[in-house]
Amino acid sequence: MSTQVPESVEEESATETASAGKQKRDAKKRERAERVQEQREAEAAEKARSADDTYHLKVFRYDPEVPEKQEPRFDDFHVPYKQGMTVLDALMWARDHYDSSLTFRHSCRQAICGSDALFVNGSQRLGCKTQLSDLSEPIRVEPLPHSDVVKDLVVDMEHFYDQMESVEPYFQTNSLPDGELDEQRQTRENREKVKMSTRCIWCSACMSSCNIAAGDNEYLGPAAINKAYRFAMDEREGEDMKQRRLEILEQEHGVWRCQTQFSCTEVCPKDIPLTEHIQELKREAIKNNLKFW
Repeated sequence: MSTQVPESVEEESATETASAGKQKRDAKKRERAERVQEQREAEAAEKARSADDTYHLKVFRYDPEVPEKQEPRFDDFHVPYKQGMTVLDALMWARDHYDSSLTFRHSCRQAICGSDALFVNGSQRLGCKTQLSDLSEPIRVEPLPHSDVVKDLVVDMEHFYDQMESVEPYFQTNSLPDGELDEQRQTRENREKVKMSTRCIWCSACMSSCNIAAGDNEYLGPAAINKAYRFAMDEREGEDMKQRRLEILEQEHGVWRCQTQFSCTEVCPKDIPLTEHIQELKREAIKNNLKFW
């Protein structure tokens, strides 16, 4: 026996759906309008600055090799205004014009090398990617937290690199194509799945933001786990190697130490969904250990 839905109910449902759709479109319009307004205000503030204005930087200083500089401190630098200037630009200007001993890492200046990750105004950022005009003054520049400071803004990265290497961050497979020049093909869907994880630039911003890594020196950390995700989820890698990776990740200081705080995702300069990748690996680990008999 079939049940017919009254036309009045169908019309009411359609009206509710249309109303919800309109509300969603209106919300998106408001968001776009707010973004445009914020951009215009930022541009207006930028234009309002004169060529005589300066940016005020408070930069962390520490030099263990110089007795009078072994006590950590902050030095003030007033850097001449220049449109489009980044934190890295300002540091380079301060080094070149004020204090040649000011030490920090930098390389490509295009947000690719990851060497200039800093703690700017209380957040992990890439110096070359961070516009001074987006920050409130005085602009406080410090080395990445939870790492040993070598000098000024330079931190020891050895532990971070050791954690990255521990997940064997390279492609391994059981079989290769028959032909010498044949490609080892990957489906588009699988490529899309691992695409974001390949963007990691080893800057350690995520590791620095992680409270678990700060309290557990053996925790693999979000960057290393993301690197393992990149290969474990690649359909071209051998099943036995995927099993090996999951065993590495399932250890006491692996994926299960993550408390899903999303701090790593928030500071990642490449917008990698690190927390989501960690959670997916947790699910894979559970499925890997399920037995049916």
